[in-house]
Amino acid sequence: MPKKTHFTANQKAQIVLEILREDKTIAQIASENGIHPNQLHRWKKQAVENFPQLFEDNRKGEKAREAEHERQLNQLYAEIGRLSAQLSWLKKKSGLNPE
Repeated sequence: MPKKTHFTANQKAQIVLEILREDKTIAQIASENGIHPNQLHRWKKQAVENFPQLFEDNRKGEKAREAEHERQLNQLYAEIGRLSAQLSWLKKKSGLNPE
């Protein structure tokens, strides 16, 4: 039994582009690359289904991520402030910090 070959995303994309050019049949491309034709059909289907996402406006997602990041940052700074205040209070009450 032949060893299973793993293809990178870039290799898969090149093979799918070759399929979409239709210069060769899928059987020819499959035999050249040592891949079962059914796998090539799956890659082509996946590429065609995800193709519209290339043209979506990603700025909305970026703005949402930035807003979420800013919110988390503010929460962390607030937590740091609370913990610092608690620490200084505890040091003062315990007498460990003779300031």
